[in-house]
Amino acid sequence: MELKALQTTLAKPASFEGIGLHTGNKSKIVFKPAPINTGIKFVRVDLKDPVEIPALVTNVKDISRGTTIGIGDVKIHTVEHILAAITGMGLDNVIIEVDSNEPPVADGSALPFFNVLKEAGINIQGEPREYFELTEPVHICHNDMYIVVIPDNEFKISFTVSYNHPLLGSQYESFVINKEVFEREIASSRTFCFENEVETLKAQGLIKGGSLNNAVVIGQNKILNDKLRYPDEFVRHKMLDLIGDLTLLGKPLKAHIIGIKTGHALNIKLSQKLYNMQQRPKRTGMKVTRNVVVGKQLDVVAIQQIIPHRYPFLLVDRIIDMEEDKRAVGIKNVSVNEPFFAGHFPGHPIMPGVLIVEAMAQVAGVLMLGKEENLGKIAYFMSIDKVKLRKPVLPGDQLILEVEMLKIKSRTGMVAGKAYVGDQLVTEAEFKFAVIDA
Repeated sequence: MELKALQTTLAKPASFEGIGLHTGNKSKIVFKPAPINTGIKFVRVDLKDPVEIPALVTNVKDISRGTTIGIGDVKIHTVEHILAAITGMGLDNVIIEVDSNEPPVADGSALPFFNVLKEAGINIQGEPREYFELTEPVHICHNDMYIVVIPDNEFKISFTVSYNHPLLGSQYESFVINKEVFEREIASSRTFCFENEVETLKAQGLIKGGSLNNAVVIGQNKILNDKLRYPDEFVRHKMLDLIGDLTLLGKPLKAHIIGIKTGHALNIKLSQKLYNMQQRPKRTGMKVTRNVVVGKQLDVVAIQQIIPHRYPFLLVDRIIDMEEDKRAVGIKNVSVNEPFFAGHFPGHPIMPGVLIVEAMAQVAGVLMLGKEENLGKIAYFMSIDKVKLRKPVLPGDQLILEVEMLKIKSRTGMVAGKAYVGDQLVTEAEFKFAVIDA
C-alpha cells in the first residue's frame, strides 16, 4: 500500500520586516499556522476590514516585474519569493498577514523567508496532501520563450536563460525540487536587472525600494554588486520565480518543467492553463469492460455492441465516463492513418469539423442507445445548431468528447457537445436526434 504524504503547516508563527522592492513601503509579514485544507492565504491586516486573498492564479492582477495578486481593488505586490519559500519548505497550509501592499523584498531572494519558516518548524497534519498530476504533456510558448510540462512522479525543473550580454550568455540548470535542494541551490539566488533598465523602471514607478542590497545589477562590463552567490545565479533566480508562480496552482505539482527564457508573464499563463485543467472532470483511472450493460467505462468492443458504426466511420475509441440520461465522455485518438487525411488536406492534414461533430454525436448515441430499452436501435440526426470550430485538430491529437443531455424523451433527445484537445476547446455544437428501430 502506497503511503501518502500528509499536509503540513507551521509549528508556530514567524515574522519578517523590511521594505517592498517596487513600492518602497515598510512592511511586516507574519506567517501563521493554518488548519487542514486552508491552502496559502494572504491577509491585508492594515485595512480597517482585513481582506483575505487566497494565493491562487485566479487572483493574479498584474505581472509587471513581479506577480501581484488581489481581490477587487485590494492588492499585494511581488509575492513570488514568499510563495517559492513556502513551496520550498513543503508547506501546504499557511496564513500570511501583511500590513502593507507589498511584503518585504529582504535581500532579493527567498532565503530570508525560508530561514524564518525553517526556524518556526513544520507541523504534520492528519490529512493526505493532494497533488496536481498530469496525464499528458502541456506546453506554452511566446516568440522564443517556451515552457513544456511533462508528467513525472516528482517535481523537477530544467531551465535555460540566454542573454545577448558578454557577462551572462546562456545558463542552464536542472534540479529535482525538494526542501534540501531548494535551500542549497535556489533559495539564495537574487532578483536582477540591467543597469540600463534602472531609469526606465523608476520612471514607471517601480523599484522604489530597490538597491544593491536587494538586487543584482548588471552593467555593460561588470556586475555592480561585490560578487555573485552562484556563477549562474541568474538562471537559478528564474527557477525561483517559476516555483513561486506555480505555487498559485493551489496544490503541489508533480511534473518535469522545462523552461526556456521565460518570465512571470509566461509562468502565469502556464499556471492558468494548468489550473483550468484541474477544474475539469478527471479522466483517469479507466477500467476496461466488455460488458454491454452501461457502466462508466466502455472499450471499443462494447461500443460496437451499442452503436452500429464501423470502420472507417466509427469515431469513438473509448467511453471513460457516463451518467445515464445526463452526460458521457469519450475519447477519439486521431491517427495520421485516418482515411480522411489523404484528401483533407494533402500535405496539411486537418480533421474535418463535421467529423468532430459526428464523433460527439456517436458519444451521445452510446449514452442514449446503451439504455436497455434502446439496445439494437439507431439514432438519427434531426438538426445541428450552434456549431463553432475553434481550433484545428491534427494527427496525433486526442479528442476528449463531452456530451450533456439537454432534453430527453422516449424517442428524441437534444444534446450539447464539446470537443477538447488537452484543455483547449476545439469544437462545440448542439444537435437533436431521434431514436428509431433498426
